[in-house]
Amino acid sequence: MLHDVLINGEWRVSSGTTTFQAVNPATCEPIEGDYPVSPWGEVEQAIVAAASASREMRGWPGERFAAFLECFADRIEARADELVALANQETALPVSPRLKNGELPRTTDQLRQAAAAAREGSWAAPTIDTKANIRSMHGPIGPVAVFGPNNFPFAFNSVAGGDFAAAVAAGNPVIAKGHSSHPGTTRLLTEEAFAAGQETGMPAGFVQLIYRTSHDDGCKFVGHADVGAIGYTGSRSAGLRLKEAADKAGNPIYLELSSINPVFILPGAIEERSDDIAGEFSGSCLMGTGQFCTNPGMVVLLAGEKTDAFVTAVAEKFSAAPVGTFLSEAVQKSFLSGVSALKDAGAKLIVGGEAGGGAGFSCQNTLLKVAGAKFLENPEALQAEAFGNGSLFVIAADAAQAEQIAESLEGNLTGCIYSSTTGADDAVYDQIAPALRTKVGRLLDDKMPTGVAVSSAMNHGGPFPATGHPVFTAVGMPQSIYRYSMLQSYDGIRPHRLPASLRDEAPNETCWRYVDGNWRQGSL
Repeated sequence: MLHDVLINGEWRVSSGTTTFQAVNPATCEPIEGDYPVSPWGEVEQAIVAAASASREMRGWPGERFAAFLECFADRIEARADELVALANQETALPVSPRLKNGELPRTTDQLRQAAAAAREGSWAAPTIDTKANIRSMHGPIGPVAVFGPNNFPFAFNSVAGGDFAAAVAAGNPVIAKGHSSHPGTTRLLTEEAFAAGQETGMPAGFVQLIYRTSHDDGCKFVGHADVGAIGYTGSRSAGLRLKEAADKAGNPIYLELSSINPVFILPGAIEERSDDIAGEFSGSCLMGTGQFCTNPGMVVLLAGEKTDAFVTAVAEKFSAAPVGTFLSEAVQKSFLSGVSALKDAGAKLIVGGEAGGGAGFSCQNTLLKVAGAKFLENPEALQAEAFGNGSLFVIAADAAQAEQIAESLEGNLTGCIYSSTTGADDAVYDQIAPALRTKVGRLLDDKMPTGVAVSSAMNHGGPFPATGHPVFTAVGMPQSIYRYSMLQSYDGIRPHRLPASLRDEAPNETCWRYVDGNWRQGSL
């Protein structure tokens, strides 16, 4: 069976001549059903339809988009069992607690948070200068293309995930480019998004789905003049190719590419609670077979006997722990290639490093080690991401060298420091933390980085190459909405022509507006 694409409000047979199948990573067997690779003409039809939808929605209040998001969340929950079962088949991620009890509720919660932000309106930062009669706010930017990743079939899906929710909350239509690892899950989500759009009166081109394109057509896609912005989560190489094409066209593209999420464990912490930290690290690194954007891929320790004992304890835990299944054969190959590259750069294998050990596409739980001086000789190669169930220990000679290592890091999503609770590590902490602070989007104390809370204060972003722009986050309402908006200023516009949020009369009782230098609610 060949599955249809959704273009301009119609489920239709693709005009493409090439197809692919999803593969169950636990069995390495194809899953029944074929999915099309859309040719350029089909992609362009979706762009034209999205541009038409964008024009139709100009001036719509946030309530319209909030109603859609809430309806969509309800429909996802009504179909939860079917969605979870198919996602499990396509990704090998466990039904419980991961998919049913964790990721799917997180996804619907995120959609409802986006709805609340759209309805209330403060996210748009309505700003009024009464003396100059100049007013501004954030508004929709136009059709948004979303390229979802493989590791979160719900929460980061190109339909229903954070990028999708943020784009819709800002008032934009979305063209979803599904991920080949879970096309069926994306199709089911799109069916519910389409139905929610019909129920809430959205235009035909409001939500559209294509499963795959050629690399060249993907670049044409992000560089099209009618595309307002792009969200991409995936490999660095593919992301940078898309960025080049988008940059040439002047289209903003928000990338999440790679991150090793360094963890610094100071001597006092090891002295106090070595066993506890070893358990926390092992659990964090091996959770979900290490297939998290925030997986701790590098640990920096200061040399000493207790550090040696800590490394040995972690190695024992890695060897004893069950080996999970990767999301795909491509992830397995990428992980093995990453481990090989670290070894070539001078890292020594402690445990693991070979294919197999678990069901389907898998590799042994893997640890490597390198001296701090060796790391500083070739930091670029030794901090390359090996995405999966592995990590690199970097053994610094002293605090000064640990600081140098922090300074040598590329941009990351997260960074953690474990220190003594008695204050014994405070001087070393104060030496390392300022350097690490500039290299990460989110800094943690005494806590492993795996997992991202859907919080308004969350930053799931960071300096390049963690993301394409350090100002923006992919998680957290309302901050994540700004990626898919443009700042719109109104200079001397007659009152009846202004958007509701910029008129003297407040749009509602709760919206915060910046009026003459002060944040306030209510009418002028």
